[in-house]
Amino acid sequence: MAAWTAVARQAANMARLSSPKSSCSAQAASLVHRRGLAVGGDHHGPPKVNFWEDPMRPSKWKQEHFVIVSLAGWGTLLYGGYKFFTKDKKDKKDEIYPELRTWPHKMI
Repeated sequence: MAAWTAVARQAANMARLSSPKSSCSAQAASLVHRRGLAVGGDHHGPPKVNFWEDPMRPSKWKQEHFVIVSLAGWGTLLYGGYKFFTKDKKDKKDEIYPELRTWPHKMI
């Protein structure tokens, strides 16, 4: 898709260059490259950094790094809470019938 767009743009530029112009300024204006929305834009505020370069200032992190670290933190918190509240609990069946644990070996 991008190749076809580039070919169409090149064909339009060639047609614009080959058409006769009355003045040099009009021809020079047709040679100006127009990028439209492809320009990076003006950056506002301080530059964003990777989270490992400045780990104590989340406001300076890149947005995608902030999202990844936040999701990892929430996942760790939820998993830790799950493991804390579902600790190793003994089944009541083992306490009621302890002989069932060694059933095939201890038969009277």
